[in-house]
Amino acid sequence: MKKIRVGVVGLGHRGRDMFKIASSFDCVIPAAACDILPRNWYEQQWLADEPMCETFPDTKFYESYDKMLDEADLDVVIVETGADIHAEFCCKALEKNINVLSDIPNVASLKEAEQLWKAAEKSKAVISTGANPNYQKFTFLLKEFYEKGLLGDPYCMEAEYIHWTIPNTAENIHLNENGDWRKLLIPIRYCTHSLGPLLSILTEELRSVSCFGTKSHPDSPTGKSDMMCAQFSTDSGVVIRLMRNGRCRARIGHHNYRVFGTEGYMERIDRFDKPVIRYNSMKELDTSLKEISGEFMPPAYADDPKAKGIGHDGMDYAMMDCFLKAIVNGEPAPISLKEGLAMTLPGIYAEESAKRGGEVIRMKYPWDADWSCEVK
Repeated sequence: MKKIRVGVVGLGHRGRDMFKIASSFDCVIPAAACDILPRNWYEQQWLADEPMCETFPDTKFYESYDKMLDEADLDVVIVETGADIHAEFCCKALEKNINVLSDIPNVASLKEAEQLWKAAEKSKAVISTGANPNYQKFTFLLKEFYEKGLLGDPYCMEAEYIHWTIPNTAENIHLNENGDWRKLLIPIRYCTHSLGPLLSILTEELRSVSCFGTKSHPDSPTGKSDMMCAQFSTDSGVVIRLMRNGRCRARIGHHNYRVFGTEGYMERIDRFDKPVIRYNSMKELDTSLKEISGEFMPPAYADDPKAKGIGHDGMDYAMMDCFLKAIVNGEPAPISLKEGLAMTLPGIYAEESAKRGGEVIRMKYPWDADWSCEVK
């Protein structure tokens, strides 16, 4: 089996976890890791975590990303820096024809979208979008039911991503251990977890958006809204409503989805104790709402002992497995950059709409003939 030399940039909790998952595959050599804070190599970072240098004694650690790319002879770079600084690291690896698995959102601006799109077009390497919600059980079932015709054509969809964000709790201290991007990022910008699964059954991009935000309670010096609501539409008239929080006092679960189709309906309702998936279809004799357990575990990996309990209930493991198989077999990215930008850029446009008081804005993408980095 071909061995893949893997490096990671960004050793926060996410970077550490993804590097550990990658190293669990027989085809991977955990060759290099990069972080500008050496304490992330040598110190215990969270609960039972042992220092990275002890977990990976044969891995070379770098403070300089450029030096790692020059010296480590990598086949793959996993980009796990803060969500606001992914693009530059991806571009540098692609310029050296090093394959990339980039966490989402892919970019932080329209200018970065253009730069990353051009870098990917010129490169001989593959860039795959690390959208783990696209590997959850709900997404697999949604695509399966859609392809079977049980839902018909989707015409209205809804999603919510409500993250528990009470300050100074252990969970939130852990999430913010290496930076403030979660505190500073405008809520609607982190739309990829919600849009990704829904876009997987659409054949067209989202093209129009109107967005509103609440104020902060109490007022925050960042000016970040507690909640933001965006409504997107395609050219054919499919509507997606999305709600994202900046701060939330209700511990109600993270991810909810609802899909209305011409022949059926499907939803995932997240409850910490028992998430549930429900659906009905006019194509079946029994059109009552049927219930399926709604855990995140991807169905194809439910019996894989290596996936259980690993990385968002197996989603991260499934994502890494699909990515590595694509690299080994010389196949296209499991989730392409185009798909990644299609779930990322709507958040950038939605933020601008909110700044303009909910003005409807036309969205464009780097593959459009009339693409522009400027929001009209």
